[in-house]
Amino acid sequence: MPEIGIVEITGVDLDGEMQGRAIGVDGEAPDIVVVAERGAPALGVGERAVARFRRTDANLYEARILRAVGGAPDRVIGIYRVGREGGRIEPTDRKVRTEFRVAASDAKGAAAGEIVLAEVLEQSRMGLPAARIVERIGDSANPRAFSVIAIHSHGIPAPFPKSALDIAAGAKPVALGNRADLRDVPLVTIDGADARDFDDAVWAAPDPEHDGSWHALVAIADVAHYVRAGEALDAAARERGNSVYFPDRVVPMLPEALSNELCSLKPGVDRACMAVDLWIDAEGRLTRHRFRRGLMRSAARLTYEEVQAAVDGRPNDKTAPLIDRVLKPLYGVYRALERARAARGTLDLDIPERRILLDPSGHIARIEPRDRLESHKLIEELMIAANVAAAEALERLKQPCMYRVHDSPDPEKLAALARFLDGIGIHGLTLARGQVVRPQHFNAILRRAKGTPYERLVNALVLRSQAQAEYSPENLGHFGLSLHRYAHFTSPIRRYADLLVHRALISGHRFGHDGLPQPIEDFKAVGAHISMTERRAAAAERSAADRYTAAYLAERVGAEFSARINGVTRAGLFVTLDETGADGLIPIRTLPGDYYVHDETRHSLEGRRSGRTYVLGDPVRVRLAEADTVTGSLIFAVTEDSRRDHRPPKRPRP
Repeated sequence: MPEIGIVEITGVDLDGEMQGRAIGVDGEAPDIVVVAERGAPALGVGERAVARFRRTDANLYEARILRAVGGAPDRVIGIYRVGREGGRIEPTDRKVRTEFRVAASDAKGAAAGEIVLAEVLEQSRMGLPAARIVERIGDSANPRAFSVIAIHSHGIPAPFPKSALDIAAGAKPVALGNRADLRDVPLVTIDGADARDFDDAVWAAPDPEHDGSWHALVAIADVAHYVRAGEALDAAARERGNSVYFPDRVVPMLPEALSNELCSLKPGVDRACMAVDLWIDAEGRLTRHRFRRGLMRSAARLTYEEVQAAVDGRPNDKTAPLIDRVLKPLYGVYRALERARAARGTLDLDIPERRILLDPSGHIARIEPRDRLESHKLIEELMIAANVAAAEALERLKQPCMYRVHDSPDPEKLAALARFLDGIGIHGLTLARGQVVRPQHFNAILRRAKGTPYERLVNALVLRSQAQAEYSPENLGHFGLSLHRYAHFTSPIRRYADLLVHRALISGHRFGHDGLPQPIEDFKAVGAHISMTERRAAAAERSAADRYTAAYLAERVGAEFSARINGVTRAGLFVTLDETGADGLIPIRTLPGDYYVHDETRHSLEGRRSGRTYVLGDPVRVRLAEADTVTGSLIFAVTEDSRRDHRPPKRPRP
């Protein structure tokens, strides 16, 4: 990479960092994180800039923006408007800062208020740039349009090709044949109340050979039997990489004939499965395991809430007969696995999740916290154990493995986190030179923050300091789970990575002829692709949630809310509402009259004359000034003096 070159903005990752690609560079393109220098222009996706490149890892570069050189998206999604001056497209992407004019001949018959996809035509020095509508997507007045916008904006493949649908429609149930007969084992599925596909079932019992030990069985839908490598259905699944979940719909990785039917472990019907027996000692250590290709019959479809209520002494007609022979043993093995988790010191973040619930018309009924029950953790721990077993088995069998890897945090991010924590009086992240950072270091910080006004903020900042998990054939271990090897095995209906692991297990154990193709596919390229589709799905889900939330709050413009500052920039303050978890911006121009200086070290804005200071983590009272459902953006204004009672000590300026 040259020291100075051209970078094009390609997107924004889950941490809010801009991603880019180098223009005119030969060879394998490195990953690039784009950083704006002080005073540098703000850029959107598709725009280009002159940047200074600096290598930060083997295949990772940092690009610091020096100046913009133009460039614009060649396609745009937006709402078609009609006025006295003709047609206009109002972009749904908040990074695209201009509208586009549409000639009557280029409108493709679109009506006012429709969501459209348009290609950008010539740029004009005078007036708006022009665009031609190439696809009419749907009515923006329909509340379900928010997910449609997200699907198209992020390039989520939605319709399946006919060839893939034909294969799925022609699939037949599996006979026992050479499979292990697991139909007498009372396996149960435990999922959310709104789940439609059930790809994992569980069972456990005390191990009769070792006191205090357990024998658990995790059965997973045998997707590899139906989705064969090289066929059209496999190509469609790989292109998607994963299912994408919105409040009103799912864009599945597999057609519904499989995802909701033959590959769904419904109660009372025979289903093909890949099963792993897990033998777990009293301390939760996985002592041995065995994989089998079987035929199972689920004893019950249970929800997390039903299971938790039953174990807490409130069973219903469905769970009462299962308490002693199924549920109590499952909780027994969970207690053991929980001890092992604590012993190895996994990263113990507490990040509240919220879910958007819709009424029958598609409008938001409410936004509420998502409960985190022990029944959720039970399934999570059993799935982790099964995933570890899959990675260990593939290593022993010398088969290619698509690992789920999570690298150690970047030292620069750790240093920035430590500086902030020191500023609010939470110390302990300073590491000696050469010392290896471990999840326990972060857990100690989280314990110090617990019960303080900074608890939620510190959890969020620790999360942001972590590396991003991804898929790779090279084993880097899993930092967050404190595991030496880890692979996703338990959700092949919705993740292509799991399907690859199933195929490798089939090949390694000689379970059939539907394992990995020969020659074996390029796992490195596939890993990069499905890591990208995972990020794409997360971005699409987040953008749809933003629009739904903006629509929910649009009727409350002018109302006041309690919030907390979750970001401080030269442009203003980013805040999160306590009530709904909604995020929005307080523009710096709306802060009480003063000239505000951005202190990057202290994550603060400080008024030169008044000394009024806004610091990351501060509680603040805000008024909703604007809710834009087209872009999903919220604009707030401060309603009262939010100076901190206990400001962190100022640091001497360098």
